[in-house]
Amino acid sequence: MLVDTHTHLYLDAFSADRDEMVQRALHAGVSRMLLPNINHSTIRPLLHMADAYPDICLPMMGLHPTSVKADFKKALASVEEVIDLPGVVAIGEIGMDLYWDQTYVREQKQVFRTQIRWARERSLPIVIHARDSFQEIFRVLDQEGTSGLNGVFHSFSGTGKELEKALSYGFMIGINGIVTFKNSTLGNLVTEIPREKILLETDAPFLAPVPYRGRRNESSYLVNIAQRVAEIYNLTFEETGKITTRNAEVLFKLSPP
Repeated sequence: MLVDTHTHLYLDAFSADRDEMVQRALHAGVSRMLLPNINHSTIRPLLHMADAYPDICLPMMGLHPTSVKADFKKALASVEEVIDLPGVVAIGEIGMDLYWDQTYVREQKQVFRTQIRWARERSLPIVIHARDSFQEIFRVLDQEGTSGLNGVFHSFSGTGKELEKALSYGFMIGINGIVTFKNSTLGNLVTEIPREKILLETDAPFLAPVPYRGRRNESSYLVNIAQRVAEIYNLTFEETGKITTRNAEVLFKLSPP
């Protein structure tokens, strides 16, 4: 059994075949799929999907950094209204993104801090989006402190030094389809991740692994990511599944399926 710890299956990209797509994932051995929120407009479809697939599709709640604009207080309020709903397993995805737009850097930091505090108050893990922003994220974490806080650096794409710093917080590292790309150096970094700190994710519908690169991603493709990680660790596919599933269950406080 595998756990897709980060997948946006509620988006319109799956409108035509969402039920079939979920069944493909289950048939492939992906027993649970964790759904990170983006902004106020995705809350309803995300919760609807979680209700449609109880104990399979599990909701997270957060405000994605690329959705932080001048009206961030209103956007945060819409998320805060639902984070205490039963079944929410994490605050995410949150963090900072300086790749697309640096207009609201100050606001991104403020929103990140607020959501870290929400997570600590509720004893929930955080799911961190860090694109071109590791140093800024590290500064916020250092200032806020990570005592009583845990989480995962989703879709990790940093350097060796950034990996070392991320692991120093005790956080886990999310690995997705990038690890299968021919020109990616992520495989070399995976060898530096302790086995008890690695999580598998698809980030569907984005970042489809080889041999599906360039197409719409989906949770059933987690198998391809797990196979590549197994090769890197010199483990069997089954061993990799057991390790990464156990890690997901520990971080997100999931009951065995």
